[in-house]
Order: sequence, then C-alpha cells, then structure tokens
Amino acid sequence: MLKQNTLKGSFSLCGKGLHTGLNLTVTFNPAPENHGYKIQRIDLPGMPVMDAVAENVTETTRGTVLSKGEVKCSTVEHALAALYALGVDNCLIQVNGPEMPILDGSAELYVEQIKRVGLAEQNAPKDYYVIKKKIEVRDEKSGSCITILPDEEFSITTMISFDSKVLNSQFATLDNMANFEKEIAPSRTFVFVREIEQLLQVGLIKGGDLDNAIVIYENETTQEALDKLADAIGVAHHDARVKGYLNHKPLVWENEPARHKLLDIIGDMALIGKPIKGRIIATRPGHTINNKFARLMRKEIRAHEIQAPVFDCNDAPVMDVNRIRELLPHRYPMQLVDKVVALGPTSIVAVKNVTANEPFFQGHFPQEPVMPGVLQIEAMAQAGGLLVLNSVEEPERWSTYFLRIDQVKFRQKVVPGDTLVFKVELLAPLRHGISSMHGYVFVGEKVVSEATFTAQIVKNK
Repeated sequence: MLKQNTLKGSFSLCGKGLHTGLNLTVTFNPAPENHGYKIQRIDLPGMPVMDAVAENVTETTRGTVLSKGEVKCSTVEHALAALYALGVDNCLIQVNGPEMPILDGSAELYVEQIKRVGLAEQNAPKDYYVIKKKIEVRDEKSGSCITILPDEEFSITTMISFDSKVLNSQFATLDNMANFEKEIAPSRTFVFVREIEQLLQVGLIKGGDLDNAIVIYENETTQEALDKLADAIGVAHHDARVKGYLNHKPLVWENEPARHKLLDIIGDMALIGKPIKGRIIATRPGHTINNKFARLMRKEIRAHEIQAPVFDCNDAPVMDVNRIRELLPHRYPMQLVDKVVALGPTSIVAVKNVTANEPFFQGHFPQEPVMPGVLQIEAMAQAGGLLVLNSVEEPERWSTYFLRIDQVKFRQKVVPGDTLVFKVELLAPLRHGISSMHGYVFVGEKVVSEATFTAQIVKNK
C-alpha cells in the first residue's frame, strides 16, 4: 500500500508576480498526514491560512485564483502541478503577497527544488479516488470538454485549438506522471499579442515579459502599435512584418503550448484534494472548465466517500475456502468468508456470496429473507481475524478473539444474491497480541454496514 508523502525539508523561490509585478517569495514546507495543500499569506495580519481546494477558486481569467475571506493567492497552478505530479500529498505553502512568482512561466524550477529536498514517506495511506465510470463536463459555448474515464493510473491527453495561423491545433499526452519532469514541467505559459492590450487594461500581466511567457504574434499590426505594446511589457521592439513566436528562448517542443495546457490541468486537478486514478481527455481546456470539473469531482468524492475495493473475479484468490479453514476454527454454518482477494500488511479484502440456501434465512424473515446484521459483523470480524493472523509466524497455531465492537452502522439490507465485499484495515499495529481495526461491508458500490473492533490473538495450538 502506497503511503502519503511530504517534503523532507523546506525550500523557497523568489521572483516577480505575473499579474502584480511585485517581488515575491514563496516557501514550501513539510506538513503532517492528511493536511493536503494549504496556502498561508505571511504578509497579512495573523498570517491566515486557506485550503487549496476547488471551492476556493474565485477567478479563472488568466490563471487560477484562490480566495477565502481576506486571503487571496493567484497563479498557483504551476506550483501545485509540480507537487501533485511528484507525489507530494501534504504541503504548507507560505507566500508574502497575493500571487506566486511566475519564475520562467513553467513548473521546472518547482520540480528541481522538490527533487533537491526530497520526499519523506508518512504513515497514512495515500487515499486515491478510483474512477469507475465516465464523468464529463462540457461548455457548449466555448467547445471545451473534460472527460475522465476509468484507468489504472492517472494520465492526461489534451487537445487545443485556436483561430490562429501560428498556433492552430495541437495535442499532448502524459501517460505516466513519472515523465512529468522531462515531458511537461519545462513547458511555458503563452499569450497572444492581441490579448496583451486587453490584459493590461484590466490591470493584469504587469510582470509579464519574454522570459516568462511565449508571446504569439499572428495578426499584423502597425509598427507603432507593436512598439507601444513592447514598451508596456518591457521587451525589445520587433519587426511588425514578421509573424510567429516572440521569444528570447526558442520553443522547447513544437507542441509546447499544448503541453503547458496539460500542466495547467494537473495543477487545477490538484485542487480536488485526492490523487486520482483515471484518464482525463481534455478538449480546448482552460482554467474555467478545469475548475468546473474539479468541483464536480469533489462532489463525486463526497457522494462516494468510501469506495468499494476493486477486484477481478477471474483472478485466483489469495486464500480460498480451504486455506481459510486451516486458519479459522469456524465451520458450517458459521464460516462466513468464501475467499480473500487482497491481503497486505495493514488491510484485507474478502468476499462472501449470499445465497438463498443460507440456514439463517429459514428463521430470519423467511418471507422476506434478510441477512442478520450481527452476521455481517461476524463475517467482517472473520476477515479481520485473517488479517491479524497474517502478521504472525505459524498462523495455524493462533486463535483470534474479539474483545470489543464499536461504531456499528447498518445502512442497507443484505438479501440472497448479494455479493458481500469486506474491507478491513488496521487502525494500529499489533501490540501485546491486541489490535484495533475498522471494517466496511460493500454490496456493489454501496456500504451496507461498518464497525470498529478490537481483537486479541492467542497462541493455543
């Protein structure tokens, strides 16, 4: 089971803000388990902190802006993309102004510093949200669309399209986050010359220049007008007759704009609050639709806060019914676990098929057969017993006894034909022969019951 990670140490980066032009310093610090990403404005009284989550996005004009009360921070997407792609789950980000420095317009410097300080593994498990069905957000007006499909890992394909002879249609793909550093992180943000004047009029890109953005010149204008814009953003004059990319540094890749859009998607998906297993296909993405999608995903996660384990019924079980009999003393009709499909140091997934021939149905609502809740808990406890026995040598010589059961909840009835999937996780390591566990019983995607229990194992054979 993969664990959460934080930074091994702190690091800082300094530079000017893209929109404010201010000299800014941002510092990335280690954070405890289940902390997530939080941003602290150390220049404000009381140094307030806000969660970096999709609901706190208040503006998406030319970047992602997070706000909560008096706390505001813009241009967060490049830093968050680097943290997410490199597997940092928990981080406190401190900044001394209303936005993060734009640096070179990419995520490359963030990646370099994260790798320099390294990652520290934590005890809490990495809490993935596994995509099990197609989820989609569309904007018919702009033609933008983001779709996520089930996949074993997190991957993205993005397609961009502009009404431009210089930059028309491009696509970029990232199949493995391990390749983010080389394939995506160096890609820079971009802007069209025709957009610059509008952005300046609304008080944005005061810190923009050819060192931190790709500038695309496609619609020929007068030399005087182009020189005026060049002076406004502090760059050298350019021959108005020559169209193309206006840059000090050549494009890293021919499809660098598409790669940067992919980078932005990762940064905006970091605001979901959980790592995702699924494949995103994005058409004409932008921060606005990215945020709509991230908000939808957070609603989806809240609706399915506890996900059923995924297993393939065609795979051979980790333990079959015969091996279970060797470890547990239970026999018909009280052996309630049919097979174990996954087993790790701290968790187990087991299965029971509920049939109409179960002996308890003869007396428990025979006209409307319902599996007794206490037997659901007993079956879950048997799965927990197998988990605990997996941690000792010669497990056949030990017996498991349950000392306490708490927080029992029954959410839905279990009837013949249901397949029960048990997921039990250790809450604390086995000490002095005693361990605490929490378990869930699923039918399909729904939790039907759950409980916390404490068990003792005794070597008595």
